[in-house]
Amino acid sequence: MLSVVVFLPAAGALLVALAARSAGAARLIALAAVLAELGLTIALFAMFDRGAEGYQFVERAEWVPALGMQYLLGMDGVSAPLVLLNGILGVAAVLVSWRVETRARAYFAWLLILQTAVMGVFLSLDLVLFFIFWEVELAPMYFLISIWGTGRREYSAMKFLIYTFLGSAFMFAAIIALYLSFPGAERTFDMTVLAERDLTGLLLPAGLVFSGFLVAFAVKLPIFPLHTWLPDAHTDAPTAVSVMLAGVLLKMGGYGLIRINAGLFPDELRAAAPLLAALAVVNVLYGAFIVMRQSDLKRLVAYSSVSHMGFVVLGLSSLGATGASLTGVGLSGAAMQLFTHGVITGLLFVVVGLIYERAHTRHIPDLGGLMGRMPLIGAAFVLAGLASLGLPSTGGFVAELLVFLGTFSVYPWATGLAAFGVVLAAGYILWTAQRTLFGPQRPRWDAIEDATLVDVGAMAVLLVPIFVVGLYPRLLTDVFEAGLGPITARF
Repeated sequence: MLSVVVFLPAAGALLVALAARSAGAARLIALAAVLAELGLTIALFAMFDRGAEGYQFVERAEWVPALGMQYLLGMDGVSAPLVLLNGILGVAAVLVSWRVETRARAYFAWLLILQTAVMGVFLSLDLVLFFIFWEVELAPMYFLISIWGTGRREYSAMKFLIYTFLGSAFMFAAIIALYLSFPGAERTFDMTVLAERDLTGLLLPAGLVFSGFLVAFAVKLPIFPLHTWLPDAHTDAPTAVSVMLAGVLLKMGGYGLIRINAGLFPDELRAAAPLLAALAVVNVLYGAFIVMRQSDLKRLVAYSSVSHMGFVVLGLSSLGATGASLTGVGLSGAAMQLFTHGVITGLLFVVVGLIYERAHTRHIPDLGGLMGRMPLIGAAFVLAGLASLGLPSTGGFVAELLVFLGTFSVYPWATGLAAFGVVLAAGYILWTAQRTLFGPQRPRWDAIEDATLVDVGAMAVLLVPIFVVGLYPRLLTDVFEAGLGPITARF
């Protein structure tokens, strides 16, 4: 079943490329593929046994036996919510692309391949397979930005490619060093086996191998100062690509930190925790202050992602105190932030894209008074903004609260400074909403129309989980606890 979940979007991409004779046909095939994918991810999430630790629905087949490489897929409590998130965002990405006409077959095919690559990252338990899916994601992202983007699209696509390739080089070196550190018969890329081994006597110092993975995931998350590719990529990418980029591609970095850095290297992560806490504070505050300097609506949301990803790193740093009573809570908050930020920021990018399609500008001083003509789009922007600043009853509040509760007993100074970032978020979100949506309606907005039925679908598929998780967080926290329990037990 996991193989079907991974490769169903790729099968849809093949069908789009071979069978679609028009842009309309390409859209319909892509929509059918992502709806089927969402149905499968919901079914998997519903069938997941929350009372059992370890991996479920495991699929294992020999791939290159001589090198110990396997086709190995599995889902635990860490990956299950992220698989569901990828399914949700895939539907939103196709719906918000409904008016794409230029080379539509290629566009939707690349979009579906991107979903397959991300799904493979979340479900791979073999390091080589994980790395391959990690690299496959680069091709669709590059072409989607460089062909269908705006502004300096070729520059932004190449910058994304260079940064990610650089991080991947560090990861590949770490994987090879980890593999060669054991005698021939014991060499393996199986993460489930490596998680049970003592990795202190590696070919290279364990701290160096840990750092190789850390750099790769820090680029993708991103962690300051490796973040500069993100605002450019977001600004020049088409709306659907920004949705996927903020929604799940950044989450690949956070997932890697939890699965590999925390799951395989507990001692090294404990030693690096103070540095991670400091970097988390820099991410939160630097991103928030830079947001307030932005006049481009899309670039503003991009820098807010840099700020909010700092909470993931802060929750991870709570593992720095051996035996801390709330260590698991901080890590659960970090994992929860991956999911909630995905749907919240995905919705913000959907709304920004819809505003740009109608107003033909993202320059905030040129906007204002839009709520009178676009009440549905404006309401979605306000709701997403309130969730982003952590309003109670939304998923954003639950994630940030867990991070603060879990980290305060370990790093009270970092928690206090990061909490100030929430205050800044309230300021820039409300200020942006006021400048963009409210005030006197301008005459040039008279011909602007509100959201269509397709646009409402794109917004609704992201709004629902924001409030469902906010009102009933156990839907996710119980699942995350099942996956994070074996990790936190090693601390």
